[in-house]
Amino acid sequence: MHTDTERCVRAVRSKDARFDGWFFTAVTTTRIYCRPSCPVVPPKAGNMTFYPSAAACQQAGFRACKRCRPDSSPGSPEWNHRADLVARAMRLIADGVVDREGVPGLAVRLGYSARQVERQLLAELGAGPLALARAQRAQTARLLIETTTLPMADVAFAAGFSSVRTFNDTVREVFALAPGELRARAPKGTASTQAAPPGGSAASGVISLRLPFRAPLNPDNLFGHLIATGVPGVEEWRGGAYRRTLSLPHGHGVVALTPHPGHIGCRLRLTDPRDLTLAISRCRRLLDLDADPAAIDAQLSADPLLAPLVAKAPGRRVPRTVDEAEFAVRAVLGQQVSTAAARTHAARLVTAHGEPVDDPEGGLTHLFPGPERLAGLDPESLALPRSRRTTLTTLVRRLAEGSLALGSGTGWDEARARLTELPGFGPWTVEVIAMRALGDPDAFLPSDLGIRRSARELGLPHTPAALTARAAAWRPWRAYAVQYLWATDDHPINFIPAQDA
Repeated sequence: MHTDTERCVRAVRSKDARFDGWFFTAVTTTRIYCRPSCPVVPPKAGNMTFYPSAAACQQAGFRACKRCRPDSSPGSPEWNHRADLVARAMRLIADGVVDREGVPGLAVRLGYSARQVERQLLAELGAGPLALARAQRAQTARLLIETTTLPMADVAFAAGFSSVRTFNDTVREVFALAPGELRARAPKGTASTQAAPPGGSAASGVISLRLPFRAPLNPDNLFGHLIATGVPGVEEWRGGAYRRTLSLPHGHGVVALTPHPGHIGCRLRLTDPRDLTLAISRCRRLLDLDADPAAIDAQLSADPLLAPLVAKAPGRRVPRTVDEAEFAVRAVLGQQVSTAAARTHAARLVTAHGEPVDDPEGGLTHLFPGPERLAGLDPESLALPRSRRTTLTTLVRRLAEGSLALGSGTGWDEARARLTELPGFGPWTVEVIAMRALGDPDAFLPSDLGIRRSARELGLPHTPAALTARAAAWRPWRAYAVQYLWATDDHPINFIPAQDA
């Protein structure tokens, strides 16, 4: 979009927040870059230059605006509905792969040479993987500087910088302020890292932040689905927040996510602050916060039978996951059983194989066991039909040995093909994993009983083949159409409970 100058100028002059993250406005006279909705008086059109990413602005020598904080705007929805090399690379960079494994590691995960990855990112985003990762580190650093009392050296390494000097230079260059000045400018009372326990460190405290999104956002089905299907000990609804445990590269964490009209409140307790970037990325993906509801709802509203559903409660998101392998296991446990039965099966698995954690603020007890922990489980210990035991053990074995990849950098079609090869994986299981674990916005479940019942009530075709043909007009947003169709039912997944659950 950044190449359409006239459209970008109109968005800046109208201060339209819907375009935040789609492009960035760099002002040539002040050398500052902003988000389209920046509250300051718009500059003259001749002084505006548009870039596709914050990293490209920084690489061109512009610094972030102190008013609108463009580096913290919602991510581009482009990476949500695309599965090409650039989109997959951006999802992996958001997960901190470049910080942990470098550009060679990113290239290996994508199946391309490092040179080809660099060329593609430069062509589309105006910045290579190192510059994009650097911009992300700068954003994480500012978040830690402004919202915690961590020493600056700890902030530097937690944000992914290799040295304090590099950290200081980057913060000065990007924000035109030294780290200490940035902390001094933060509103009083925002530092949220609590005192460390005896023998612990400040890094074991709590970090509170706000997760932005593009309005509108309807939280009912989003949080209702996560709460109704939550695994006891791993997930809970407490004090108006959805809480769950997180398995992270350097340790584990507990997150509490609270819906608010203009943002999602996020409260993170991490054992190692180096996992902050990945934890934020996973929470945003879990709640589908980078979606573009205006484009999605406009497409679905073109169908006269869906239009009333969209008008009644616009902005529905797809509830996703923080761990693709975890969701795949839970999808198998949920085959042909009720929501309550699926929760029971998952809870037994967690109790037997999950790693225990402490949760001083609630009732969370375990991390969901990863494929490595489940690879050696005894099939006879599972209270499942024999065929489903085979399905589950085959899945976890393939995940553990690496022959099946379900990460954020995996191609959607490739993953579907590999899942279909597994015993017991039919179209429903493959598509629900594609929708909620892989994040494919066009995944569709025409054989789902709830979808067929809703289709019949609305006057839509209710046989899988006929419904699929009708749903062609909803592409590439059929996963969102599923949310609107599910919402016609009074199932608990569509409602946020009034009390703790």
